[in-house]
Amino acid sequence: MPRSGRAGLGLYSVSDIGRLAERFWTFELRRRPTEALLIGIHDFDGEIEDLSRRAEDDSVAELTAIAGQAEAVDPATLNDDERTSRAVLIEEAKSRAADLANRVAEIDVSGFRGPHLAYLNSATLLPLTEPAHAESLVAKWSRIAGVLDQAAHRLRQGMAKGRTPTEHACRVVDRQITEYLALPIDQDPFVVGPPRPPAFSDTEDHDFRDRLATVVRDSIRPGYERYRAVIEQEVLPKARPDDRPGLCWLPDGKATYAAALRIHTTVETTPHDVHQTGRDEIAHLENEYRAFDDSNDVAAIYERLRSDPSLRFETPDEIVAAAEAALARAEAAVPRWFGLRHQASCEVRVMPAVGAADSTIAYYNLPADDGSRPGIYFINTTEPATRTRFEAEALAFHESVPGHHLQLALSQELDLPDFRRHAFITAFHEGWGLYTERLADEMELYSGDVERLGMLSFDSWRSCRLVVDTGIHALGWSRQEAIEFMLENSPQATNNIANEVDRYIAWPGQATAYKTGQLAIRRARDRAQRLMGDRFDIKTFHDVLLGAGSLPLPVMEARISDWATD
Repeated sequence: MPRSGRAGLGLYSVSDIGRLAERFWTFELRRRPTEALLIGIHDFDGEIEDLSRRAEDDSVAELTAIAGQAEAVDPATLNDDERTSRAVLIEEAKSRAADLANRVAEIDVSGFRGPHLAYLNSATLLPLTEPAHAESLVAKWSRIAGVLDQAAHRLRQGMAKGRTPTEHACRVVDRQITEYLALPIDQDPFVVGPPRPPAFSDTEDHDFRDRLATVVRDSIRPGYERYRAVIEQEVLPKARPDDRPGLCWLPDGKATYAAALRIHTTVETTPHDVHQTGRDEIAHLENEYRAFDDSNDVAAIYERLRSDPSLRFETPDEIVAAAEAALARAEAAVPRWFGLRHQASCEVRVMPAVGAADSTIAYYNLPADDGSRPGIYFINTTEPATRTRFEAEALAFHESVPGHHLQLALSQELDLPDFRRHAFITAFHEGWGLYTERLADEMELYSGDVERLGMLSFDSWRSCRLVVDTGIHALGWSRQEAIEFMLENSPQATNNIANEVDRYIAWPGQATAYKTGQLAIRRARDRAQRLMGDRFDIKTFHDVLLGAGSLPLPVMEARISDWATD
């Protein structure tokens, strides 16, 4: 089994579940070799993803088989750790199979994700610790053009079945690729991005960059040009207009969206229930806003937060400084609220330029498992005058500590099977991030009442997601309807709302995971406090919650319940 440089872990026995877990993990590393390299596993360095329909079908079959064989294992024959591994394995294998079976590749055009951005964004993060890794990277990048050709073919397959992306997304991707191709070769992320292997001399590094530049000129850029031409000349003329961006406008769209909701929330639910939960949460939050303002006019509060220039940054450096200050304050407070502690550090970096104008306000990238790269909190500094000071702290707490970095770095360091250390279950991961925005208030991390309004603003944002995601993909809302709903029901900046709506269009169901996960964690905590009374300890609760890695929400809730009633 490919390893990450760690000693053998052995928390689980070499049982049927143990063997299935190793089979799943090895298969996923081979299927997604760039992700394997990102986390510091070098077994498949020179390989690249296969986006073909045949590979997709083979993957669905293998993942379905693994899930079926795990389900056939009697949980009564397993110890507690193995039962948890069985549950996580079933969820992960089924969800990944279902995602592939949704044929996302046939409509995967967006300014937020997709193959044209995936490799550009990875280029600066890949850990190269030995000269052989650099050699393999040249081989890997020489295959990017072939992946883009596959992506174009998959879009043609989608169009043949009436499945198309949106006009807006096509135009954004066309512009992003044009911006990339306009970069000088010596500024190309594929040339400048890879870190220098420690053993390289200046001469060896110069030769390495020259070889990468040759691959960029002779292969990568021609591949991007072909991909852009397909989107511009073939896909855009058949693309869906902005008034029909949802899956419900596609053949089998209803079933596709139902599967997406299940994948991202890990619970059985319906678009109607998710939509109503969002509306209920929005109404509840309005009362919290009123507590900050004597006028009792929530719409006026939203507009003031959105338009007051004093609540905006002036320079990119200010944005970065605010993020770093919040992260440092949170790191200092961790020992009072957590027994388990992460070891990997977290850095704040500016988001890569290509695609930033169309991206979210921030995102997080986990550490390399071999210790060669820290966790990275990427922050969007484009148009700084549109970036809000009052939300900066909530954003930092969500993306870094006590949010994503604390949870994911800790998960990687736990004594668990590899597939569980690296499990990324959206509802747990994003639910934790959203939970920590309010936890930060309990930890007294916010520097003032205005910054605490950022906590409410972000909660409004995630509540709106439940309404807007289901509105777009189940109820047939237009892009503009979604934008207007968020403008009316949150204080989010207009440019962020537009980018967020485009994200929900491109990634159906994912945005519903945040609030779904937060509410589940809050329910589990509230129930534990009721059951335990004075015996409840917040540090132990957090350790139990995070100590088994990322979990499906029903498994997480059962774990907390077992602890509270023990």
